[in-house]
Amino acid sequence: MTRSRSEPETLSMGTPVTAPAADAEPVHSWWIRRRIGLSGRVFLLTVALVGLCEVLIYVPTVANYRVMWLSDRIAAARVAALVVDVSPRSGVSNDLTERLLRGVGARAVIVSGSDARKVIAREPLPDSVSRVVDLGANSWGHSIAGTWSTLFLPASTPIRVVGKPQEGFDPVEVILDEAPLRRAMVAFCLQLLGTSLIIAAVVAGLVFFVLQRVIVRPVRLLVSNITAFADDPEETARVIVPSGRNDELGDAETALARMETALAGELRAKRHLADLGLSVSKINHEMRNLLTTAQLLGDRLEGVTDPVVQRVAPRLVATLGRAIRFCEETLAYGRATERHPQQRTVPLAPLLADQADLSGCAPDSPVVIQERCAADLTVHADPEQLSRALANLVRNAVQAMADEKSNDAPRIILEASRTGDTVMILVSDNGPGLPARARAHLFAPFKGSTRPGGTGLGLAIAAELIGLNGGTITLDQSETGVRFRITLPAEKRA
Repeated sequence: MTRSRSEPETLSMGTPVTAPAADAEPVHSWWIRRRIGLSGRVFLLTVALVGLCEVLIYVPTVANYRVMWLSDRIAAARVAALVVDVSPRSGVSNDLTERLLRGVGARAVIVSGSDARKVIAREPLPDSVSRVVDLGANSWGHSIAGTWSTLFLPASTPIRVVGKPQEGFDPVEVILDEAPLRRAMVAFCLQLLGTSLIIAAVVAGLVFFVLQRVIVRPVRLLVSNITAFADDPEETARVIVPSGRNDELGDAETALARMETALAGELRAKRHLADLGLSVSKINHEMRNLLTTAQLLGDRLEGVTDPVVQRVAPRLVATLGRAIRFCEETLAYGRATERHPQQRTVPLAPLLADQADLSGCAPDSPVVIQERCAADLTVHADPEQLSRALANLVRNAVQAMADEKSNDAPRIILEASRTGDTVMILVSDNGPGLPARARAHLFAPFKGSTRPGGTGLGLAIAAELIGLNGGTITLDQSETGVRFRITLPAEKRA
């Protein structure tokens, strides 16, 4: 039964449909994203690909069935033509004609001989036909188009089928109704569809099973291991054990095992160091208090006139001072993290001028600190952190030149200039320079010290503070002394 054109319109108008809100998430998309995992998506993808392959095979198969059905009618028509040829000269009876046409399944059979044209028909030939099917010139494109027309645009009048030329037979044509052909094609389509669905389900199931075992299951094991390892990364029992596969998943398992082993070791080491650092910080705090008290007591010894006390007291006070500075620098570096820099555009000249007071130089110190900076030069940084970084550099230079015997007057130069959107600060001195062992670990904590009793934390702290403010610090080559180069943004960067 064919549905009228008005039925869909009546159904759509009579059924209330509530349009989803513009910002509402469709329920089916949420369900797919939440419920369908990797295995389900693999299954759906497999079904889709197998279905596509079935479609690519299905359409040509139906088109070939149509050609074969019409070819059978032509073959039956040739047999009918032979029967007519051997019939008596008096002609073919109506009963025989009826049986021949029923066997062919056609209204008329036309045989074009070399001398005459024979027509086997029980009624006059129609004046026109809906379409002509030439089996001898029927390409795949014409065959598929004809199949579409037969199934979805059936002819209201008979069609003419021209047989493919065959040696030993005269050209044969048949006039037939398209309805029997369409019924046969619909039955074949349904049968082929059922068979295709069964084949597609079996193939999809096999492919899904193989992919599940070969890919999805190992990936799930990787994910579960990563999740379990993230819960307690220091536990070595959670490190994945490679399965020994020789494919990409095996390589991923090996790499993951290597990474988890290294990460677990690093985390354990850092935890031990953190515990040790906390203990050292507490010890240093107490030691600093004790040493400060000892220093105050040592200061009183300077007033004693005993020669031995006068000879020992300055060394004792200097030793206690170095111990206190060591504790202070260790505590400063042992803090968990530096605070986030409060950067703003500030004049640079006052920061450089303050370094003479922050360097720890005694009033009678021979070290001279000079500043060379334009009054209007600005830098975008945290002024407190930048001042601390410069103070560490200047203090290191002062301490390095304090005991240095040289003909030249000890001098530290702080020089600043701007190039484009970058400010460059040079901190140079004419001291003894840096030995090779100090250059190798210059900015590494506890490794870059160049003098006895030094902690090696000053440069490490300075590098950290400069890096927090978006700058860099490097050691320049110089003929005498040491020169550090600091680069910082002059203005706030977009």
